[in-house]
Amino acid sequence: MKRCGWVKESNPLYVAYHDDEWGKPLHDEQALFELLCLETYQAGLSWETILNKRAAFKQAFDNYDYHKVAVMSDEELEDILQNPAIVRNRGKIYATRTNAQAFLKVKEEFGSFDAYLWSWVNFTPLDNSVKDYKKAPAKTDLSERLSKDMKRRGFKFTGPVCIYSYLQAAGLVNDHEISCEFKEV
Repeated sequence: MKRCGWVKESNPLYVAYHDDEWGKPLHDEQALFELLCLETYQAGLSWETILNKRAAFKQAFDNYDYHKVAVMSDEELEDILQNPAIVRNRGKIYATRTNAQAFLKVKEEFGSFDAYLWSWVNFTPLDNSVKDYKKAPAKTDLSERLSKDMKRRGFKFTGPVCIYSYLQAAGLVNDHEISCEFKEV
C-alpha cells in the first residue's frame, strides 16, 4: 500500500501509527490527552524516538488518565524521571502534570476538551491536499492562534509547531499526501 513519504517503513511502530492513527479524526478525551503529551515530548526529538518510548510513557502516566496525572506529586514525577525507558526531561515530565490540570480546566469550561479543540476547525477536518510531505507547513496561522490560546490557559510545551503536529495527528488537519492510500476525506 502507498503511504506518506515520511513513514519509516522499517519501523513497525511507525507504519502502525501512520496506518491506524495519524490523521484520523480523534474525539476520545483520553486519547486526545495522550497524543498531546506525546507531541510535547517530541519537541527537539524525532517522532520515532517518542513512538519507541510510547508504551513506557503510557505506563508511567497511568495510561494517561488525566485525572490521576493532574494530581501527581513532585515525588511521583521525580520517580518517573528515573525511568530510562522514557525521555527524561524534567520540564516535559512536569509539563505533563501541568497540562493535565489545564486539560481539566478546559473540559470544565467547554464541556469537553474535544469540543474546545474541534471548535477551532468548525468541527470539520481541514484537508490541505498535500502533494509532497516535505512541502507541508511546520506551523500555520491556526496553530499559532491555538498555541497562544492554550498557553494562555496554562498549557506548556505547546508552541505552534507542536500544535500543528497535534492537529495533523488528531485528524483536525488532513496532511496525508494525495497519493497516500490511507488518506480519509
